[in-house]
Amino acid sequence: MTTATLITFIVYLAGMLLIGIMMYYRTNNLSDYVLGGRGLGPGVAALSAGASDMSGWLLLGLPGAIYASGMSEAWMGIGLATGAYLNWQFVAKRLRVYTEVSNNSITIPDFLANRFKDQSHILRVIAALVILLFFTFYTSSGMVGGAKLFEASFGLSYETALWIGGIIVISYTLLGGFLAVAWTDFVQGLLMFLALLVVPIVALTQMGGWNAAVQAVGEIHPSHLNMVEGVGIMAIISSVAWGLGYFGQPHILVRFMALRSHKDVPKARFIGTAWMVLGLYGAIFTGFVGLAFISTQEVPILSEFGIQVVNENGIQMLADSEKIFIAFSQILFHPVVAGILLAAILSAIMSTIDSQLLVSSSAVAEDFYKAIFRKQATDKELVWVGRLATVVIAFIALMIALNPESSVLELVSYAWAGFGAAFGPIILLSLFWSRITRNGALAGIVVGAATVIIWGEFLSGGIFDLYEIVPGFLFNLVTTIVVSLLQKPNEDLIADYDETVKQLKA
Repeated sequence: MTTATLITFIVYLAGMLLIGIMMYYRTNNLSDYVLGGRGLGPGVAALSAGASDMSGWLLLGLPGAIYASGMSEAWMGIGLATGAYLNWQFVAKRLRVYTEVSNNSITIPDFLANRFKDQSHILRVIAALVILLFFTFYTSSGMVGGAKLFEASFGLSYETALWIGGIIVISYTLLGGFLAVAWTDFVQGLLMFLALLVVPIVALTQMGGWNAAVQAVGEIHPSHLNMVEGVGIMAIISSVAWGLGYFGQPHILVRFMALRSHKDVPKARFIGTAWMVLGLYGAIFTGFVGLAFISTQEVPILSEFGIQVVNENGIQMLADSEKIFIAFSQILFHPVVAGILLAAILSAIMSTIDSQLLVSSSAVAEDFYKAIFRKQATDKELVWVGRLATVVIAFIALMIALNPESSVLELVSYAWAGFGAAFGPIILLSLFWSRITRNGALAGIVVGAATVIIWGEFLSGGIFDLYEIVPGFLFNLVTTIVVSLLQKPNEDLIADYDETVKQLKA
């Protein structure tokens, strides 16, 4: 890495820390720390939701999957784009209004406890435990992505790279809370978007155009050109089913809750959907063109940038397919631009890790510490509990990420399924069905989370070769409806539901 690239990279990191310091002085209470005082505009909310959603998966995981397996992996992008749009269309506005009606709830467990008027705290605690469990794996995936970036770019050992990346993200999350996270995500979302448009276009220009890239890929792996060849129906369902996960992702749902008004949803939906679709196209084309491009390069050129290459049937392939974007950034661009592109990768990683750490620490402060142990805790006390929780959760995630063989995509898929199956049906039914009960929601969360764990650990493969979010989501949905119908309807819950609908219509 050249000095110019390094300086550009350091300037970017300093800018993120500066935002954290600025927002530190605007964070006065737990609502500010957790939800930014419900003051996000549509642009910041949309890009913040997208950046925290996509993570290093968009610049590392998806291009790597396309590079390794071809266009059959693009089904995942179709599912995600559809799910993101439906989430903005149907969930965002209702959740924004309903969380205010439900005693101004500021976290997802808080909303569920207030929505069902659960005085026992069991629903809140179970929901918080699910958040802590799966976010630890999700955060770990971001740590792995950051380590791969620093390892390939700076020539550091995996462990050293892991700790450096982790310390950077923890620092500004600790300082500024939700406002720091939202505004850094906004900047990072813009940077990710530009990077994903520029890289494949420049690579195609170097290759001689789209037809040349298609021809090269066809000569290497003809099956990579086809979205359905060699792909079973179960694999397609599993890929498209990623879209189901959106309805249950706490770090995305809190962006809806933080909007300054539900009237901002249409504008935010347009911005967020456009960002998502174009970003996914860029990631897919980066992986596709990368296969053609790398196979034509001299090995010493790639090795000069610390990128390991192996031969597969006489064809040059990256040893780690998830480093294709990193390879492009260093081979194709001026050192200053390369530094910006590397910052874009770190942006993708940081924007998700900080959101996950914030949601997890919020669950500890609001849903454990305050609800169970210190009901009279002051806002200042709760903010510091949240900051301490951030450090502890990040440390555990770092320990999980210490395995250098860890895959960003595998860790993300497990956590994504966990949240989608545990919370997705509950959020949808809570917003659109007045008859759902506390016991129904509690049973559904437990069944959904347990299904993901059991299916992923013991039943995957063979006739059960289906992404665990599918059975988890369906079992949760059925369980919640059946248990709710076995109970008498709660008139107070129905009254709150009717009030929400009334406000939406007004």
